[in-house]
Amino acid sequence: MNASFQSLIESEKPVLVDFFATWCGPCQMLSPTLKQVKDQLGERVSIIKIDVDKNPEIAESYRVRGVPTMMLFQEGVQLWRQSGVLSKDEIVNIILEKSK
Repeated sequence: MNASFQSLIESEKPVLVDFFATWCGPCQMLSPTLKQVKDQLGERVSIIKIDVDKNPEIAESYRVRGVPTMMLFQEGVQLWRQSGVLSKDEIVNIILEKSK
């Protein structure tokens, strides 16, 4: 497990992790959506992108089989996970609903 990744997801504020690949069309569609989520929620959430081709050990440790896969962590605990593309409103609602 990557120590810096572990320290990121142990944050008190929610951390949305986007597991993606540069060759993945749906991942590219999701990217501007995540920017809108960040614009709306600002400092209430961290969003980090993990390239599964550059970080295979992290992807493997979380059993990421398809991209995009998003996971929501808070204080090191996985609160939610889903593969595929969601709308900005769906993602914002999930973050607000699942986090403390």
